[in-house]
Amino acid sequence: MENNSFNSEDDSLNLKINKGGKFKNEQAKKKKINITELFHYMKKKDASDLHITVGKRPVVRVHGEIEEVPNMPVLTPKTAHALIYSILTEAQKKEFEDTNELDFSFSVKGVSRFRGNVYKQRGTLGMAVRAIPYEIQSFSDLGLPSVLKDMCKKPNGLILVTGPTGSGKTTTLASMIDYINENRHGHIITIEEPIEFIHRHKNCIVNQREVGSDTSEFAVALKHVLRQDPDFILIGELRDLESMETALKIAETGHLCLASLHTNSAAQTISRIIDMFPGDEKQQVRSQLSFVIEGIVSQQLIPSTRGGRVLAYEILVATPAIRNLIREDKLQQIQSHMQTGQKYGMTTLNNMLFDLYENNKISYENALKRSPNPDGLIKKINKAGI
Repeated sequence: MENNSFNSEDDSLNLKINKGGKFKNEQAKKKKINITELFHYMKKKDASDLHITVGKRPVVRVHGEIEEVPNMPVLTPKTAHALIYSILTEAQKKEFEDTNELDFSFSVKGVSRFRGNVYKQRGTLGMAVRAIPYEIQSFSDLGLPSVLKDMCKKPNGLILVTGPTGSGKTTTLASMIDYINENRHGHIITIEEPIEFIHRHKNCIVNQREVGSDTSEFAVALKHVLRQDPDFILIGELRDLESMETALKIAETGHLCLASLHTNSAAQTISRIIDMFPGDEKQQVRSQLSFVIEGIVSQQLIPSTRGGRVLAYEILVATPAIRNLIREDKLQQIQSHMQTGQKYGMTTLNNMLFDLYENNKISYENALKRSPNPDGLIKKINKAGI
């Protein structure tokens, strides 16, 4: 990236550093803001996100909490625009100017890969940047159970990773794709907006398609993906009825499809999928989904008592009993089957929260706050005498 530093004018704030290392809006000392410095700061602080917005100093998110970058001026429209445009290509600038929206990804040598989103707010530019590690972590590194390996060994079907924004869904999916890449043979195609983790050819060949640069639209890429001789397909996010229909078709026609959804539990995920379809199609979709679903991983990142955040998850494995519940529209019984399905690798979020609290990894307050059934969790904790 070139020409990434410039003066913060008052557009230029005149700043002076005091002995404590903080800037004062007093006499003349112009602070050069360098976007690359901010990325290095993110790495130093282990920050997940950086926010550039007018009227505020640059801020980062560290272990889920927002904090200002020290020794930085308040951003004006001019400085925010210059910071953001310093990392965009000419094609990206044009796309943003045409649409007022831009998703993109990029790398900073020696720091990390990043995913960026540029937007307008109150007539000025803003940007959110998320750090993406260069190295793809293994299941054990992420604290995920070995049952995910079993899911990745399936010849075909649908595997879903769900959770709220910022819960690590993309990281988990990248780990699953990497496991397939190392342990199976075939053709992996990913459709992403934008590409985040880079997958090298290992035992598989890997083709990663980015919406905007490699294909015009998400729907267009999905339409053509089955003509590209895939064995394994990653769909970045199932965002609408069309993408869901395609995912079911991919899984039904002998391919292993991995995708993400913004849902908070396995049962809610099943319900959300079925609710996407018109009423007269729901029973057919229940039957189709019961046939192709192989597993659901629903996850959250929770503040840890030891600093940072810890992964909590629940896992549904598509046993014959689970498939029957989906087909017969008895979704309210899924949770109890997950509760008793530990021998298949299943676990509920409440069980996971209990284990984390029992091992002093999360606080009592955070355990209850994240629980889908706080009363049930309280009873479990009291029964254990913790």
